[in-house]
Amino acid sequence: MSSPKIFNGPGAQRAINAAHVEAESNENGIGFVKLMGRHSGFIAMYATLASRDVDCCLIPESPFYLEGEGGLFEYIEKRLKEHGHMVIVLAEGAGQEMMTKSMESNTLEDASGNKVLKDVGLWLSQSIKDHFKKIKMVMNLKYIDPTYMIRAIPSNAADNVYCTLLAQSAVHGAMAGYTGYTSGLVHGRQTYIPFYRITEKQNSVVITDRMWARLLSSTNQPSFLGPKHVSEENKETPPNGENCNGVVDIPQVTKE
Repeated sequence: MSSPKIFNGPGAQRAINAAHVEAESNENGIGFVKLMGRHSGFIAMYATLASRDVDCCLIPESPFYLEGEGGLFEYIEKRLKEHGHMVIVLAEGAGQEMMTKSMESNTLEDASGNKVLKDVGLWLSQSIKDHFKKIKMVMNLKYIDPTYMIRAIPSNAADNVYCTLLAQSAVHGAMAGYTGYTSGLVHGRQTYIPFYRITEKQNSVVITDRMWARLLSSTNQPSFLGPKHVSEENKETPPNGENCNGVVDIPQVTKE
């Protein structure tokens, strides 16, 4: 479980606040922030909700397109004409499929076996600049990439207590003879969770859920979704391993 400070603490918020100041200080200013999030947009989503200054949040789970009616470029133009500035928050995994169409495919992997992603922040910021140059509209874009600085901050009291509880639970489980598990919080209770349940599925933002609806209400951005995308998202299982009744299905860990 990630610490809440990554989402709405001083790390991500400092970058978004700086982008907002830069955007307000320039004619048709755009503050563009790229945050961590290779496959899931939780950090970008919660940082956006905490800020209340963001006009558009782009995450891997929510497809978007650039040109044409209802596209990102049209929304940016509309926002700049109405308010004179805007702030965009982008998760690093968003828009990768559009980059592969316009650039050479990347098959490199890092030391951990993760695919090395192309820098969608630089690519998208340059695409925005090219679009406004094409339509001859003045625009000033400031790009901010805080990378690991959003989590490289001192722990607070809540972090220290949580880590202590995790360590104590792990020791209690080991002394009781359990193996192949990790300790964690489920519905506010300390639990033992099997390793395979931790890694069997990628936890993702459900864009038909309430939290994403709150974000759309906060930013006033379009969903960028067609009926096909919505129907596919409705078929997704609820997040965090919950069933429709909100009950977490976690089998017992084994004893040696």
